[in-house]
Amino acid sequence: MAAPSFGTRVRGLFGRAPDYDELFRLFRRAGDNAEAAASLLERLMRGWPEEQGTRQELVDREHEGDRITHDIIHHLYKRSSTPFDRGDLHALASVVDDVVDYAEEVADFMFLYRVEAPMEQAVSLAEVLRRAAAEIATAMGRLHQPADLRRHVVELDRLEDEGDSLERASLTALFDDGIDPMLVIRWKDIFERLERGIDSCDHVGHVLEGIVVKHA
Repeated sequence: MAAPSFGTRVRGLFGRAPDYDELFRLFRRAGDNAEAAASLLERLMRGWPEEQGTRQELVDREHEGDRITHDIIHHLYKRSSTPFDRGDLHALASVVDDVVDYAEEVADFMFLYRVEAPMEQAVSLAEVLRRAAAEIATAMGRLHQPADLRRHVVELDRLEDEGDSLERASLTALFDDGIDPMLVIRWKDIFERLERGIDSCDHVGHVLEGIVVKHA
């Protein structure tokens, strides 16, 4: 039997729960936007340089992320009550938006450095980022059910470990293959930003874990 939702527990105590539907809808939008941005980055990375048109789509997603984050923060501070700790929700909005920012930044560096062809390791990191962002999108859709979030926290942590291993292998390949030093510098920057995007997904997991613990 599923655990009662946050709203159900509040209604049981006070008769009528505050309406948090709009806030939860905004977080679903934020999660969907993060997943869309990470999917666009993976597509760009796999199809580079033919997929260069995806760059503008990522810029649009970054702007959309900023709008959603602004709307969430505005909502949090105009309402007298929130379903969870206001600071946790503020932090959650921020770290979900970080995922979008890093996805857009990786694409920006691909253009800035005039990369001729993607490295296999970069494609693999982009895939991990996309999978982690998909976990975030699903979790944002279940934010009203804190008990359902734990499995997403565990998977985000696992994907962060996978990303760390891939980044280490990627950097090793750069220095072992006798690549031109300028290419090493450029790809090192790209790998690091891909890993920061994955780390941001793990940070989402940390905030969600705090929410789970406080509302167990």
